[in-house]
Amino acid sequence: MAMLKRDDGVSIYYEVHGSGPTILLTHGYSATSQMWSGQIAELSKDHQLVIWDMRGHGRSDSPDDPALYSEPATVADMAALLDAVGASTAIVGGLSLGGYMSLAFNRVHADRVEALLIIDTGPGYKNDQARDGWNATSIKTAERYERDGLKVLEGGSAERRTAQHASAKGLALAARGMLTQRDAGVIASLPDIKAPSIVVVGSEDAPFLAASDYMASKIPGAKKAVIDGAGHAANIDRPEAFNAAIRGFIDGLK
Repeated sequence: MAMLKRDDGVSIYYEVHGSGPTILLTHGYSATSQMWSGQIAELSKDHQLVIWDMRGHGRSDSPDDPALYSEPATVADMAALLDAVGASTAIVGGLSLGGYMSLAFNRVHADRVEALLIIDTGPGYKNDQARDGWNATSIKTAERYERDGLKVLEGGSAERRTAQHASAKGLALAARGMLTQRDAGVIASLPDIKAPSIVVVGSEDAPFLAASDYMASKIPGAKKAVIDGAGHAANIDRPEAFNAAIRGFIDGLK
């Protein structure tokens, strides 16, 4: 357990487990690093596993300035975490927003990505109208946290219901600044990805099935794994099957 002080004054909570080549896992929106508890033992056997709380989440700072929440700031946090643990490169992955940010990280720092783990994630939108719809939903999510506080988590999927956060305001600002999307940069980057990639999705995660098919078809050489009986939190719903899929992919990189 450690805190990383960023140049903008925001402190980021992270944990390091095991040793070896690095894996950086990023949680979904309104979850925390603790959503990966079922993966720590498996993935840290022969790797240095880094898990962390995005700004506005968990034990990381929740600054009041909306300008401190953005995709570029999150990508920069990820790069700083790799620097902090002495990793020039890593296997980079995440679930939902964490997977999207992993794709965004690859877009900026492809030279630091050994492989991508894209889990129950969407790659964004080429269509401005579709993106506007997503952003409108994200703003409504922010407004719910502003109005109802942390009790909003009670109705979420598994990784959210178990999360502990210091501030509903932090989650609201993260929804406004990090969950919303500004352009088609990430989805447009998929055909240019050079890193070995796996797209993982729960069979019951209906909103993300088509997006997973799309990413698997657009990322060159991407593998795909469907976790039977799992919903949006595939790693929590079916940890053994999920771990086996990830382990099989990582072992195939050697």
